[in-house]
Amino acid sequence: MHVIATAGHVDHGKSTLVRALTGINPDRLREEQRREMTIDLGFAWLTLPGGESVGVIDVPGHIDFIDNMLAGVGGIDLALLVIAADEGPMPQTREHLAILQMLQVKHAVVALTKCDLVDDEWLELMRGEVERLLAGTPLQGAPLIPVSARSGIGLSALTSALTDALARTPPRRDVGRPRLSVDRVFSLAGFGTIVTGTLVDGVLSVGDGIELITRRGEALRSHVRGLQTHKQKLERAQPGSRVAVNLAGVSVEQAARGSLITSPGLVQSTTLADVQLEMYADPAAGPREGSALRHNAEVKIFCGAAMSLARVRLLDGESLAAGACGPAQLQLIEPLPLQHGERFIVRLPSPSATAGGGVVLDAQPLLRYRRRGGRADEVVLARLSALLRGTPDERLRNALAELRLAMREDAARKAQLNAAEFESAWSALVQDGAVVASGNWLALNSTWAALTAQAAEMLAEFHARQPLAEGMSKESLRSRMQLAPRPFEALLASVAAQSLQQQGDVVRLRAHEVRLSPAQQAAVDILSLQLARAPWNTPLVRDCKAALGDAVYEVLLRRRRLVQLNDDVVLLPATYDDAVVRVRAEIEKGGSITAAQVRDLFATTRKYALALLEHLDAAGMTKRAGDVRMLISPRSESASV
Repeated sequence: MHVIATAGHVDHGKSTLVRALTGINPDRLREEQRREMTIDLGFAWLTLPGGESVGVIDVPGHIDFIDNMLAGVGGIDLALLVIAADEGPMPQTREHLAILQMLQVKHAVVALTKCDLVDDEWLELMRGEVERLLAGTPLQGAPLIPVSARSGIGLSALTSALTDALARTPPRRDVGRPRLSVDRVFSLAGFGTIVTGTLVDGVLSVGDGIELITRRGEALRSHVRGLQTHKQKLERAQPGSRVAVNLAGVSVEQAARGSLITSPGLVQSTTLADVQLEMYADPAAGPREGSALRHNAEVKIFCGAAMSLARVRLLDGESLAAGACGPAQLQLIEPLPLQHGERFIVRLPSPSATAGGGVVLDAQPLLRYRRRGGRADEVVLARLSALLRGTPDERLRNALAELRLAMREDAARKAQLNAAEFESAWSALVQDGAVVASGNWLALNSTWAALTAQAAEMLAEFHARQPLAEGMSKESLRSRMQLAPRPFEALLASVAAQSLQQQGDVVRLRAHEVRLSPAQQAAVDILSLQLARAPWNTPLVRDCKAALGDAVYEVLLRRRRLVQLNDDVVLLPATYDDAVVRVRAEIEKGGSITAAQVRDLFATTRKYALALLEHLDAAGMTKRAGDVRMLISPRSESASV
């Protein structure tokens, strides 16, 4: 299936030629017929000698309706460039040609219309002028066919030339990602909303669930009630064909021109897009003064049948001259349903002119910032370069360099790879030893090594500052490394077996050991002896900290060299464990125990007895009932609670 679109200056006979070729008048509006001038897109179809039915889009040639022209030429296979033999190339001839170049339309046939109004000598002059016009463009060498739509001269030759040119165009790919940019919408009684457009990159079948991405960026669920191509009912529409789709549950207002029909979840509207801009330079006219596109310029962006005003943020320099190319980010005023690889046109709003075009590299990027000198980060520029011309594994490598740690689906989306392309690219990188995976998280080996080294360096600095601390809190380390919680956990899960060790919410270097200095150890020995001599008349917590220092005291608590009962009372572990056993035995014998009994049991004071009982309450061994305590936990094999 193929689609042709006309192109050319106003009043050069595009609509008349379409009518002569197809028998269909593409000027469907009453105003167009009254003024004998195409205002909006017209549609027809042509049956070629071999039987193929080819869609034909007739575009307006007047400068005032250039927006409508642009809505019709996205996704075409071949251009029918119409030039009147009595006038030759005119301003809109050149602008339409520039648009075809920017959209990378590589196949065309030129119809020299109104050839019956000129003599042979003049016709040869026009041939030469058109050949010079096309020289240096992708359409150079396109066949030139003199025709007269009114007399029928050359129509057969033109049909043959179109047939030959279409035979050389490659078939539309079908990668299972159907998209139809709506260029016309209307309603029929008994059917409801019907939209038309050119179907690309996939098929549509009656009954398919689809998503309509509206001009406001909404994603509306619907299904295909019916399909037609050239007024013939279909069960299945093929990529590259003109299709009319009857939608269920969608209004005409929702399905306006520029909306998109696609598979659910396939496309998202965006107000940001990373692109490669290509500025147009007329080979004949040369660069015009002031034709350079400056950073932050306001432009119109046309993609498919959709349009939006946008601000252009250049990512490598302050301006882009005519004929130059460069990376940029578009900040769109209205959301557009863009995809990687789509071509678009850039027009200046005032004075109205086609400035160039480009290709979408990333339709869901981060907001880009420029460094001093008007240049983006080198990692960003490298990834955009890979998206433009790199192989799938190069694109994945650069996506991972920017993301650092990424889920598989996020890495594939960033690299603009489908499932099959991603698996192939990932396998190639694994074979090269360039990547590493931790669960569903992926990274470049270089990134993984850098993050591991960063974590180790931060922990080494922490251990140097706080040698008596077991390690750094995981949250503090994660925050300093500027990683989200899930990728940070993935990093620790992989790295921990190598150089790091987790203990609860603390991370330390495996080589790190808490060691007391000789002076600190001497202070600990003295305090331990003091606690052993008077196990139930120990120094207060504040006195222990004063004797040891807070850091050493915390080490003894972590290592259970001390057991702190409350803010004042601290015991040796042996004293505490013995107390647990004896209190349990007393309660089991008598059913309960009082603070006075505990005081007498250990020949201590009420302060120590209450501290022990409250600690056992908090530990879940006992519970208070009035003035007594009773057991609430079964006997443990260990004395410690």
